[in-house]
Amino acid sequence: MSGAELKKVGLKVTLPRLKILEILEQQGDEDHHLTAEDVYKILLEQDEEVGLATVYRVLTQFEQAGIVRRLNFENNLSTFELDTGDNHDHLVCVKTGRVKEFVDPIIEDRIQQIAKEKGYELSGHSLVIYGTCKE
Repeated sequence: MSGAELKKVGLKVTLPRLKILEILEQQGDEDHHLTAEDVYKILLEQDEEVGLATVYRVLTQFEQAGIVRRLNFENNLSTFELDTGDNHDHLVCVKTGRVKEFVDPIIEDRIQQIAKEKGYELSGHSLVIYGTCKE
């Protein structure tokens, strides 16, 4: 995502926003969902002078603009991922906190069927499976 795309969603292009967006694009993947503290630590490692409060504020602005999704799991930590518009679910390790994404067409079909059977028009869903990973 570029500065022009930030403008398109109504956000002013600032260095902190660009840096945080860059971190989410480079560091956040299907196996690595970032907390605000993770983003802050990476900024510190890059010698960027951005405060933790700014990181939280920018991530909240990104969430409101539809750029990122905030995920709240049972470990009471909010993690953030870029909102790519795809539909996926999550596995969470209860020991390490590691989050892994997955997509299963059978589960997706069944969720659609259940919604239809119960008379719901599905607008979205969230499935989180908790367990212990091998690591």
